Amino acid sequence: MILFYFSKAGGEDWDLASPPLNRDDMPVLVDDDLRFEDEYGPRPVTFVNRWLRELPISGAPAASSWKTYALQLKPWVEFLSAHGIALFSDRQRLRDGLSLYSEHRLSGPLEVRLGASSWNLAVKTIAAFYQWAVSEGHCQQVPFSYAMGSYLRPDGVRMETARNLATVRGARRHATRKYLERPYSDLLLNALAGNDPDGEPDHTFRGRETGRNAAGGSLAISTGLRLREWRLLTPWEIPPLPRQRTTVPVPLSLAPPTTKGSKGRQTWVEYDALARVHDYATLERAAHVDGSRWRPAHALHVEDPTYEGAHLNGTYRRWHLLTPAERLRLVGPGGGSALLAVQSDGSPFLDWATTLRRTSVRIRDRWEPAFPHVHPHMTRHTMAMATLERLVRGYYQQAARLVLDTDDDNAMALYLTKADPLLVLRDLLGHASVATTQVYLHLLDTQRVFRQAYEEADPDSAARREAAAEFQDSDAR
Repeated sequence: MILFYFSKAGGEDWDLASPPLNRDDMPVLVDDDLRFEDEYGPRPVTFVNRWLRELPISGAPAASSWKTYALQLKPWVEFLSAHGIALFSDRQRLRDGLSLYSEHRLSGPLEVRLGASSWNLAVKTIAAFYQWAVSEGHCQQVPFSYAMGSYLRPDGVRMETARNLATVRGARRHATRKYLERPYSDLLLNALAGNDPDGEPDHTFRGRETGRNAAGGSLAISTGLRLREWRLLTPWEIPPLPRQRTTVPVPLSLAPPTTKGSKGRQTWVEYDALARVHDYATLERAAHVDGSRWRPAHALHVEDPTYEGAHLNGTYRRWHLLTPAERLRLVGPGGGSALLAVQSDGSPFLDWATTLRRTSVRIRDRWEPAFPHVHPHMTRHTMAMATLERLVRGYYQQAARLVLDTDDDNAMALYLTKADPLLVLRDLLGHASVATTQVYLHLLDTQRVFRQAYEEADPDSAARREAAAEFQDSDAR
């Protein structure tokens, strides 16, 4: 069975009455003889391709998800075919096939063996496919069994759950560092800038692009950007630096096509991080793109860029309408990529994961053996915890009141004085509801934040006595 990714390029030469309905980058499966049907009718790959084609309107808008699902279904379809089991056989026959398949993928040959998390992803994908097949009338029943349960959401609503019994439980770590506390985040930013823990130049460091790396790291930790959002920013979408240093963060709008679910959102960036980004854009980045000969296929040449948009190949377009693929093809007015982060030859820089991993290793080797492996999403967790800490302590609210007391017309300051801390964090992270933010924070360790806030608040003695009495009463029972 062959897996390829559809492209409309060259479609004018296909001599078709109408163009295919597949989207670009959509995975397509085809049997080795390049046929989708035979004398018995449509082959199994036809139904798999129909399911894949509907993913963009079934809760999976990202092309990376389509690829993941196709890669999970392909070996399942091939396994069934090798064992003479029809894709839509009766439930018992499919369950027998699943039993064999689980043994094959969990304890079979090393080259096909999966870990617990990868197996669970395969089970989830196969189950989603059969649920679609049942709803479309291709199959009678889903060949899985489920254990029903429930849990209480932080807002008091009880939710029903169903666990697929074909999944396996993986080992749990006793402790996992999910975010960086302030000393560690400062250490990371210093190392990205080529400095030692005290902020002085590290003369043993032989790396390059320290301005870019430090600016990118500061931006991610300040804003909570997801990796795709981080990669696809252009320098013209970065808000201007306020004329005076401000403790109230500066709003940063993110274009819908670059965000999760294509919903778009507005986060914020701290003044110091924003200043670092502007320094990089006007110095190191400007030197790399000036006269760069880098050119992508089907380049979109940027002319007269502003905060709102630019002329692309002569036609004006707003930044918030550009897709990720189009952003990767942008060429700046003086040459080089029009993305914010670039390499020394002016081409776009996308591999933040490797930069963070290598920096983490250097920190562990040089200064702090307990420093964790930092991945891009950890910077988002770090922003969430640091922001929560400041919101709980009232730092942003106090700063906002000072701004408003000066009669400054600052929408962000007004918002901070009126909104609940959880609502602020919900908006910054781009969550659909406060319940999502509450669950997200529960998965992080928030107890330290509230404990420190309590200790600094120093409640009066009467409150302490009343709280102590509560515990004495419970001990007496």
